[in-house]
Amino acid sequence: MTLLQAAVLGLVQGLTEFIPVSSSGHLVLVPHFLGWHFPEEHAFVFDVLVQMGTLVAVLVYFRQELIAITRAFLLGLVQRRPFADADARMGWYLILATIPAAVVGLLCKHSIEKFFADPKMTGVFLLGTALLLLIAEKAGRRCRSIEQLNWQDSLWIGFSQVIALLPGLSRSGATLAGGMTRHLDRPAAARFSFLMSVPVMVGAGVLAVKDLLALHTISEFLPPLLVGFLTAMISGYIAIRWLIAYLSKHSLYLFAGYCAVLGLAVILLM
Repeated sequence: MTLLQAAVLGLVQGLTEFIPVSSSGHLVLVPHFLGWHFPEEHAFVFDVLVQMGTLVAVLVYFRQELIAITRAFLLGLVQRRPFADADARMGWYLILATIPAAVVGLLCKHSIEKFFADPKMTGVFLLGTALLLLIAEKAGRRCRSIEQLNWQDSLWIGFSQVIALLPGLSRSGATLAGGMTRHLDRPAAARFSFLMSVPVMVGAGVLAVKDLLALHTISEFLPPLLVGFLTAMISGYIAIRWLIAYLSKHSLYLFAGYCAVLGLAVILLM
C-alpha cells in the first residue's frame, strides 16, 4: 500500500464513517474499482485501525460531553447512586447500546470478514442502508430530544447497530434509523449515534492492534497506516460538524438515494 492509496482510503473512511452511506462499503468498493489489490489481512487491519482516526475526531468534537458523562458515571458508582444523574445514565445507555454488536462481532468475526471480499454483496447491503433510511424518515415522528432517551431506546439502537457489521450497511445509518424509529429527532439520533461509536471503535481497534502485531511486515505497514489515520481524523471531524448542521434542517432522503443508486450500480457492474 502506497502513501497516496492510504491517504485516499483515510479520506474515504473519515467522510463516510459518520455520513450514513457506509464507510466499510466504500472501503471495499474504492480499491476494487481503482484496481488496488492488498493482502486480505492487511486490508482488514488497515480498515479497522484507520477507524481509530475517526475515533479521535469524535473524542475531540464531543470532548466536553464525554468528560461530563465519564465524571458523572464514575461519581455515581462511588456514591452508589449510578442512575441519579442524567449524564451518568447516558453512560449506562452507551454501554447498553454497545453490548449487542460487541457480542455478535466477537462470535461471528470470521464469518463477517468473508463478506468484505465480495463487492457485489456490498452493493446489496447498500440497498439495505437506503431502505433503513427511508423507514426512519417514514416511521419516525421526530418529537423527542436526547434528554428523553431511556434504556429501551438505547437497547433498540444497539440491536440496530448489529446489522451494520456487514459492509454496505452503514453503522451511522442503522443507528440513526434506530433512534428515529424511537421518535428521536434527527440531531438527537445523530448525537447518540456518534457517542456510541466510541466504545465500538475502541473495541474494534484493540482487536485490530492484536492482528497488526501478528503481521510479519509490520514495519513496512506503519507509514501508510499513519497517513490513513491522520487523513481519517481530519476528514472525520469535518464530516461530524457538517452532518449535525445538515440534519437540523434536512432529511435523510439524499443519503438514501445515494446508497440506492450506488448499490444498484455495483450490482449491475459486478
